[in-house]
Amino acid sequence: MEEESKYYVVRQKALPEVLIRVAQANRLIETKGFSVADATEQVGISRSSYYKYKDDIFPFRDNAKGRTITFVLSMDDEPGLLSMVLNKIAEFKANILTIHQTIPVNGVASLTLSVDILPSTGDSARMIEEIEQLAGVRYLKILSRE
Repeated sequence: MEEESKYYVVRQKALPEVLIRVAQANRLIETKGFSVADATEQVGISRSSYYKYKDDIFPFRDNAKGRTITFVLSMDDEPGLLSMVLNKIAEFKANILTIHQTIPVNGVASLTLSVDILPSTGDSARMIEEIEQLAGVRYLKILSRE
């Protein structure tokens, strides 16, 4: 029976160290022309660990361009906060496709955004981190990436 591929977006802090190091080795191979042996030695993993996971881990930003990211965030009902979120997206030169904000309940609103990541868009992972760190944003979760 064929195994179905499933993808997850996981924060770095939830990953085992070996997966983070495999991603680092991949980066060295792709950007600096390291051999597998040199890259694995540099990041401190065995070549067998590298080969086991090399096709299964990649940084979110590396595969995001030309894609649509949909995320939801919970935010305080504060004047100007939505504008700050939208300005952050504009700052990274991404294109907003859809936007939906719920009516605030107990001073908290939910915002769902679909954003087109263009070739000219900056680091999309950094954009999401900066939105998440805005004062008044309670949490941000990525719903999908197409």
